[in-house]
Amino acid sequence: MITDTRTFSILLAAGGSLAILLGAFAFQYLGGLAPCQLCLWQRWPHAAAVLIGLLALLVTRGPIARFLPLLGALAALATAAIGAFHVGVEQKWWEGLASCTAGSISGLSTADLLNPDVNVGAVVRCDEIAWQMLGISMAGWNVILSALLAMIWVSAYRRSRA
Repeated sequence: MITDTRTFSILLAAGGSLAILLGAFAFQYLGGLAPCQLCLWQRWPHAAAVLIGLLALLVTRGPIARFLPLLGALAALATAAIGAFHVGVEQKWWEGLASCTAGSISGLSTADLLNPDVNVGAVVRCDEIAWQMLGISMAGWNVILSALLAMIWVSAYRRSRA
C-alpha cells in the first residue's frame, strides 16, 4: 500500500500519461486511425512525463526530487497546449500547419509524382476530426486530461521534500 502522497501523485500523473499514450497507440494500431502531425506532437510530452515520473520515483530527496514534479507538470501543460491548438484547427478557429494540410511532396519531381512506384504517403489532415466522444475530439480529451494531470503533478510538487 502506498502511504506517501507524493509517490501516489507521481504514479497517478505518470500513469495517466502512459494510459493516454497507450490509448493513442490502440486507436492507431488496433482501430486503424492514423495520427496527424499534431497528434504525434501531443504524444512526445506524455512520453517525457512518463520518464520524468520514473525518475521522480527513483529520486525522492534533494532539490532534484522537488523539481521533477514541476517538469512533469510542464510536460502535461505542453501537451495540453498542443492539444488546444489542435482543437482550434479542428474547429476552424485558425489555420493549421502546412504539414497537416498538404502532402509530403516537397523534393519530388513531376516524374516522381506521376510514378506509381514512388510512395508519396497519405496526409492525415489535422483539421478533420477522426473520432469524438460526447462531442469532444481526441485532441479535446487530451487537453482536458492533460490539464488534470498537470494539477496532479503540482500536487506532487507541493508534497515533495526539500
